[in-house]
Amino acid sequence: MQSQHAAKRPASPSSDGPLVDVGQAEAALVEHYPRLVRLAYLMLPPEQGGRSRRVLTAHALVQRALPRGRTAAPVIPAQPRQSADGRAAHAARPGRRPDRAAQAARPARADDEDGGPGYALVRLQVVRTALRACPSRRRGARRRRAGLSALPPLLPQVWGLRLFPRSGGAEELALEQRLSALSGPARAAWVLRGPERLSDDDVRAVLTDAGAADAAGALREADRVPAEYQLLGSPAFDPCSLQARPTDLVRRRRRLKAALAAGAALVVCGALFGLPDDGWGPDGAAAPPYALNRAAQAALDPGKLTRVSPAVWKSSARTDFSVWPARGDLAGDTGLLRRALAVWTRPGERVRVSATPGTPSGGPAGPPQLLYAGTVDNARVVILHDGLRITRYAEPLDGAEGAALDFARVDGADRAGASALVLGRSDGNVRYLTAPWIRSAGARDLREPGADTADLSLTDGVTSPLAGPVPKPGSCTSWNVLELTDDTGTRLVTDLGELVPAVLTSGRPGAAGKAGEAAGAEALRTWSPFACSLASMRSAGVRSVNAWAFAEQPLPDASGSAAWVCTRAETWQGGGTRVLAQFHTPGAPVGAVAARAEDVPQCGEREPRVLAGVLWKSGAGTWYLLAAGSRGTTSVTATGGVEGTAQGNLLTLEAEQGAQADLEGTLENGDRVTGLR
Repeated sequence: MQSQHAAKRPASPSSDGPLVDVGQAEAALVEHYPRLVRLAYLMLPPEQGGRSRRVLTAHALVQRALPRGRTAAPVIPAQPRQSADGRAAHAARPGRRPDRAAQAARPARADDEDGGPGYALVRLQVVRTALRACPSRRRGARRRRAGLSALPPLLPQVWGLRLFPRSGGAEELALEQRLSALSGPARAAWVLRGPERLSDDDVRAVLTDAGAADAAGALREADRVPAEYQLLGSPAFDPCSLQARPTDLVRRRRRLKAALAAGAALVVCGALFGLPDDGWGPDGAAAPPYALNRAAQAALDPGKLTRVSPAVWKSSARTDFSVWPARGDLAGDTGLLRRALAVWTRPGERVRVSATPGTPSGGPAGPPQLLYAGTVDNARVVILHDGLRITRYAEPLDGAEGAALDFARVDGADRAGASALVLGRSDGNVRYLTAPWIRSAGARDLREPGADTADLSLTDGVTSPLAGPVPKPGSCTSWNVLELTDDTGTRLVTDLGELVPAVLTSGRPGAAGKAGEAAGAEALRTWSPFACSLASMRSAGVRSVNAWAFAEQPLPDASGSAAWVCTRAETWQGGGTRVLAQFHTPGAPVGAVAARAEDVPQCGEREPRVLAGVLWKSGAGTWYLLAAGSRGTTSVTATGGVEGTAQGNLLTLEAEQGAQADLEGTLENGDRVTGLR
């Protein structure tokens, strides 16, 4: 007798559903192609084949989802229709757990209209083939059932091209890690609940039709991942918005060239770059060499590196990286410098390469400037500057195996932005290389504004180790920053996981009140409850972060006063700015994020104003909608789930738990400002 838990044979779509011909299915596939590819990408196992392989597989599954002829569509709707108030029509149906937070978290989509029976049929086929690619089944059985049709075709392809989505932030990475821990059916259940907005009954039916053995168990397993569906709107989960990078083009070229051309390349290499011990042999970190033009040859010659005199910065009108002198105990090591330049021009397969967003990673156009070459902990480090980028090359002391190459964009750096660089990280500690105008350095815990600064030694501009700001998951009791002092004052910078630390400032932005450095007592008190929010800005190419206390609001029920602070992160590339409106109540260890936005002018130099709101529960158990606007706001109005108007820049209204409202403020000049969301 077959076990009740044995996998059933994938069921065909119900004969009760409408018939769909190939033309209808093709129209649905073309219209909703990005949506279907995103579903397939999220359902595929993240741990198999890398992101590039996963992207190609997702596109292949969707493009092969058309039926062979007229086929009955599933009776499950393509997506629940929306009622007048914006909620799913099936939300009150039995079998669907009420989850207001999940409903609120789902991002609004331009393609949320019902795709019809054609879309439902194509989606079922995508789910079925995606489940077959999950690692929970035996590999041989999977290949026999799905065949090579579940894999990307061999042709057409562009040789040496890797396609993968853009990298996300810490929140996207954490969500992908949680999804990777789920089984294939559970991951499919989570996706169908979220972007597809299907009820649990409909999800169970789709999984059963797709051949899942235990659909109910998949739903229970999917409950372990929070309903963070709004994160799916980021480029990190969009397999139709891709980055293209080459693989090892030189190695492919060598295999295709004739013996005479390969021999000529080796002769040019030997004449230009010396012996294999200098990084060009088969054991070097650089990719195999090829013939270069004169500019590229000059860029690879250690003897032509630009070296600035130690006294230039004192008389120069510029105070940026271009006036940094060459420092380090290995600044005269020609072999090390030659290896660093070679790897920068052609990093080999074993070199770990990283770049901040918006930073090109190609070779230098001419001889770069040497900023540092020396021994840092257990590595040899070379730092170079080509006017646009800072490039760090690091190799272990025992050889070039495991070399790393990092890029950071620094064009337009000012005195504060060019005050320090990250030399290396080891055992949770960070060493910095400071600018020649820095007189002293210290370590400060941003969470403890009243604590003294711990002095750090400076040796040829290199600081002693400083504990990095890496809070434990779920807790943040400290955030260490670097305090730098020069003839113009004292400033704070923080390591956000990149080569150039971000400068911290505090105060109202705008021409009338330009934000100042964050080293003063008042600025430190402003930053203290919100220091841990800096973790959300890691690896985003952040240039500076400003914290602005834009309002103070009395709390109902004699609960004291709350502080409203806006933090804005500016990036080196200009775009990608991140704005957080945060709310801090008396006695709370850290502030709460009330609203966040990207690429908006609010809270910045161009538009130094902001409006935000939050639901707050008093000690008496009453819920309130609290809203605050920046200086110059004459009235605040709430509409939607909570309605009311207050004169001035503060609004306090009683509300129900989970209520949602739209905020609008009126300014002194009559302009309107909407609340951050």
